[in-house]
Amino acid sequence: MVTIEKVDPLAAVRVPGDPGCDVYLTGTVFLDIIFTGLDSAPVRGTESWARGMGSSPGGVANMATALARLGLRTSLAAAFGDDKYGEYCWETLERGEGIDLSRSRMVPGWHSPVTVSMAYDGERTMVSHGHEAPLPQEVPGERCPPPARSCVASLRAGERQEWIGEAAGAGSLIFADTGWDETGAWDLAALPDLAHCEAFLPNAGEAMRYTRADSPRAAAHALTEVVPLAVVTMGAEGAYAVDGRTGETAEVPAILVEPLDTTGAGDVFMAGFVTGTLAGWPLADRLALAGLTAALSVREFGGSLSAPDWGEVAAWWQEVRALTPEDGPMGGSLTRYGFLSGLLSAAGRPCARRRAVPTLGFRG
Repeated sequence: MVTIEKVDPLAAVRVPGDPGCDVYLTGTVFLDIIFTGLDSAPVRGTESWARGMGSSPGGVANMATALARLGLRTSLAAAFGDDKYGEYCWETLERGEGIDLSRSRMVPGWHSPVTVSMAYDGERTMVSHGHEAPLPQEVPGERCPPPARSCVASLRAGERQEWIGEAAGAGSLIFADTGWDETGAWDLAALPDLAHCEAFLPNAGEAMRYTRADSPRAAAHALTEVVPLAVVTMGAEGAYAVDGRTGETAEVPAILVEPLDTTGAGDVFMAGFVTGTLAGWPLADRLALAGLTAALSVREFGGSLSAPDWGEVAAWWQEVRALTPEDGPMGGSLTRYGFLSGLLSAAGRPCARRRAVPTLGFRG
């Protein structure tokens, strides 16, 4: 693996007086326990043995880690349990990934939420347990949300999150996704914070339900009536984006890989798209980076620690160029990722990134 030393994707756009934070986000951190290598879904009344197992921070930690590994200065506000799980997650994110946790808090007596994920046949099944996270108290003398270039938010039907409007009013670009609408209404009016967003990144099923469109691409166009930039992820078909301000569209096919665990792939996609947007890249390049980083992530265990850094992106770029001569029949496909050459020109020494581990630690 090739590691890129001190790659700052925003170096060309940084100026004196910029906020110290590139991306702010808040949410719940889980301890994820992932089983892989299952031959099939667990069957009632039987015992299944997995050939692989890993543990890593999950939940909002997936997004925070993906952003930090792409070189963005990331600030996370979250509650952490004061148990061993919470201690492990805190240390992994702060010391291991360099994420700013100054707006996070250890909560006495609150145990960490846990998710068990079982991966098989390119799919996954999850079981979670936890109690509602106490909101982190505002740090004396500091704003929460802090001044930041951007924020990532997960919108929930029928719920307004005041911090989103505050951040947008202070000049932060808001990137949002959403989850399954448990109400079944699928009404865009039930996502009031969408009015504050720069970009909305639902998957194809969500986008089509919210817009009543008959295709993901039509749904993306319809979404630009309520948000400037709509990006719809389409699984194996890739992703499609529309900029409603300019009319520009872009579509990038998915990169085919052998998936080990798809946990957090959507978070990694978001991180790549945010990175390219803040760097001022063309829309198609942003989609290409997002799709590439998501594809690289599913080859590893876990949602957070599977996220690639620039070293892994560089290793992939070197490998595909070696296997795909420019004068060959597939050489033209390399041009889609040609923007990586300039960014990845200074390769560093080989280095392994921290990955999900089968246990949290050994005594002594």
